[in-house]
Amino acid sequence: MRLFRIAAVGAAVLASAQANAQQVEPIQFTLDNGMEFMLYPRSEEPNIIAAGWLAKVGSVNERPGITGISHYLEHMLFKGTGTIGTNDLEADRASHDEQRELQERLLSQVIDVQYDRWRRGEISDPWDATYDTDEMREIRSELREVVDAHKTHVVTNEFDRVYTTKGASGMNAFTSHDLTMYFINVPSNKFELWAWMESDRLSNPSFREFVSENGVVIEERKQVLESTPTGRIDEQIDSVFWSSTPYSWPIVGWPTDISGYAYDNLTDYFDTYYDPSNLVGIVVGDFNPSEVKSVIEEYFGRLETTNPVIQPVVTIPIHPAIEKRIDAECDCQTRVRVMYPAPPFRHADGYVLEVLTGILNGRTGRLYKSMVEGDEIADRASASYQPRKYGGALEFTGFPKNEATTADLEAAWEREVELLKTEPVTERELQKIKNQTIADSFRRLQSNFFILVQLGYYEGLGGWEYMNESPEQIQAVTPSDIMRVANQYFDHSIRTVATYTRQEVDLSTMDPELAAMTPEQREQVQMMLAQMAQASIDQLKQVLPMIEQQASSVPAEDKAAFDYMLKKLRERVEAEGN
Repeated sequence: MRLFRIAAVGAAVLASAQANAQQVEPIQFTLDNGMEFMLYPRSEEPNIIAAGWLAKVGSVNERPGITGISHYLEHMLFKGTGTIGTNDLEADRASHDEQRELQERLLSQVIDVQYDRWRRGEISDPWDATYDTDEMREIRSELREVVDAHKTHVVTNEFDRVYTTKGASGMNAFTSHDLTMYFINVPSNKFELWAWMESDRLSNPSFREFVSENGVVIEERKQVLESTPTGRIDEQIDSVFWSSTPYSWPIVGWPTDISGYAYDNLTDYFDTYYDPSNLVGIVVGDFNPSEVKSVIEEYFGRLETTNPVIQPVVTIPIHPAIEKRIDAECDCQTRVRVMYPAPPFRHADGYVLEVLTGILNGRTGRLYKSMVEGDEIADRASASYQPRKYGGALEFTGFPKNEATTADLEAAWEREVELLKTEPVTERELQKIKNQTIADSFRRLQSNFFILVQLGYYEGLGGWEYMNESPEQIQAVTPSDIMRVANQYFDHSIRTVATYTRQEVDLSTMDPELAAMTPEQREQVQMMLAQMAQASIDQLKQVLPMIEQQASSVPAEDKAAFDYMLKKLRERVEAEGN
């Protein structure tokens, strides 16, 4: 007992030291146009800077009719500017105007003519070109010719190439429900290049190829949602769970909305949400703050603001006392998901839920001990707390094992919930999770890039200060807090339960190598292929050598799936890499 007390004191001291080390204090300032900046100089990675910026806009800011437009704009901002991405600016702009005029004519036909025919039952899909009128076929033909001709004036991926030839790496971006973020690593002596490039794409975006990119995004949606075993099911379950909020549509958008963007939709959305007053720049790494600030003022200070009116998201999630149940079939491993409404980002109870899910997870967590090792009814099981800016979700996911059913896992989950509601967790169990959580937070501060992403992501959700507040708040969680939130949020009456049942599929229509795998392996491979489809060819070139190095250490039972994925990766790199 004495040794345990000494160890506990030592752990507490360690956690305290890590909590103090967790403090991140960026230099903050705001330009006259309203754009905010955070500078965080650190010398741990000499001569390297991670730089980026975020727009405080995501799918939650959209509306029916333009769902997915935040993600679409992210694509557009990689097409270059009036300076970069074309070999003939005049011809580029002329083609751009032609495409815009033809697309507007085509969309007008769809909305005014085809939708009326669809409502009267004459056609089954107003967007299907099979049902085009003669006038629409003529417009499509002319539009294809203009788009094809425009390719001769486009310098593909020039924006990325300008960076990489100067030693920069990892240019990328992501769109989430609540924010959109762009980032890259640059040599310290190329910071001015970054400032010029990024301010140019904010002040002078081209939006070239906005028509042809429609097909790219539609294909991405298919790869992410429609070509994976659970993609469309997950989408529908999330839509049901978030039904009363703007979180009820997917980040990539609904298919007909993607097809229906007009050019003015893009520019209006950009002018509103990419105004400098809604942007935050972030710079982390080896630099002189005063020099960097001067460069920022010179380049980003030239961005003009129109002080747009940004409508706040005021919809608070409504969860009526109705348990929702969804049963689905797929070529996947059978599983059960149980979802509960939870508080938004930086809510006081969120810190408690982080600890609570930590107690449940991991090989030493309660779910593994009771369901995987103990009753041997689960192949794996986990719990998660997913906070967003305007709401949150608390979720249990379990995969049955042997003869166990999803009902068995659901019952076992309820027993765990009841224990959390009625029996205090032990101090030892609680402290173990606190130490792990603090240590994980500390490790995430070891690189410029991860600091950059955290500052941006948390700022977009509602405040970067979470990075400093989290360790202290988590250390303050008590057993009574755990019981209180368990009783408050694990509410049967408002939960959503989804079961996925393995469906028999026709393997004869499938790639023979894929068909020879187990459903679990097929699911994992298809998910990986969907992720590969979203990555650029340059990103795939970077990861290919790392994946090849792992080939010799793959367990025998996973070798076929790994080799198949590696083959597909090589095929794409060889096909598009030149």
